[in-house]
Amino acid sequence: MKFFHLSDLHIGLRLINRDLSEDQEYILRQITDAAVRERPDAILIAGDIYDKAVPSAEAVEVFDRFIAGLTAALPDTSIMLISGNHDSGPRVNCFRSVLSRQNVYMIGLPPVLPEEYIEKVVLADEYGSVNFYLLPFVRPSMVRQIVGTDENGNALGYNETLHRLISREEIDLTQRNVLVSHQFYLPAGRDAGEVERMDSEICTVGNIDRVDADILASFDYCALGHIHKPMQVGSEFCRYCGTPLACSVSEAEQQKGIVMVDLGVKGDRRTTVIPLNPLRQVRVIRGELEEVLRHTCEDYVTTVLTDRADLDVFDIQDRLRSAFPYLLEIRRETLQKNDYSREYLQQEELDPFELCCSFLKLKEDEGDKGEMELLQDVINTVQEVSQG
Repeated sequence: MKFFHLSDLHIGLRLINRDLSEDQEYILRQITDAAVRERPDAILIAGDIYDKAVPSAEAVEVFDRFIAGLTAALPDTSIMLISGNHDSGPRVNCFRSVLSRQNVYMIGLPPVLPEEYIEKVVLADEYGSVNFYLLPFVRPSMVRQIVGTDENGNALGYNETLHRLISREEIDLTQRNVLVSHQFYLPAGRDAGEVERMDSEICTVGNIDRVDADILASFDYCALGHIHKPMQVGSEFCRYCGTPLACSVSEAEQQKGIVMVDLGVKGDRRTTVIPLNPLRQVRVIRGELEEVLRHTCEDYVTTVLTDRADLDVFDIQDRLRSAFPYLLEIRRETLQKNDYSREYLQQEELDPFELCCSFLKLKEDEGDKGEMELLQDVINTVQEVSQG
């Protein structure tokens, strides 16, 4: 059984001030060409089809052309997609039963009632069945009727919710099983802060959405979406494939690709990364102005100017845009950097109340006593909750 693992298409995304529709269509054609060449039995897209829950008409047309091209070129290939945190689950779920008859499985919503289970698509080859479990992005509130609450009647966190939701599936361990999921999985015990996150990702405060990956042990391969940089979660058979196209400057010159998976007899697994080459790279060019201007190119460029002297060049933007037609932004490294660092360190020594008052510019002698008392009550409540 051969299948492609893709995720995080983010169709409709704008890179700072640039419309990426041409770039996205270019990379989607590469994916279609690779599929025609490799003839996979299935193509898995692990969430974040669109960049917005309500995509533009143009974004929907790009996606429609992509799926139409795949189904026309590979009518016997199963296409399986789930919604991610950027997608509207109900929209993705629309026409689910109709599309499944065309070998296209678009699953926008997880099971929400006790009698419902994770959508399972079964394909077969000479070695038997391969079970694909399609689990869209899950918030604990979505599946509360299934997973229940804690001993105090409170909603469960992401980790316990996903463990209970997946554990209730009757997975036949003698067969080959594949999970398609869009969550923030980490090996148990690993600090979420160690994971390099891209600027284009939505990160929760305190990484409350992290899920221990031990729950994934029942699967022969886990096709994960959500993290934009390619990353393994314990092994090459449990991994994030990353975005097919850079979605932020933090992904500059990052090699993107399709993960192609071959499943033989139970236990025989192989992965290969098929490189994807964008229409335009995302690059960061750093140096003094005259040096930067020598690197003229037609990629998406962020320039970081390191000139220590003041740049009294009235046409600096025009010169940079002439050298880089797809200029994204101009950044400056200035001599005042250390001054800002010192100011930050001084503020960091303040207690939470003083820091908030400083930020909000509250002063008791200026009639802000009521606001300051309310602020103190809020801080006290937060500290009590965090401590116990």
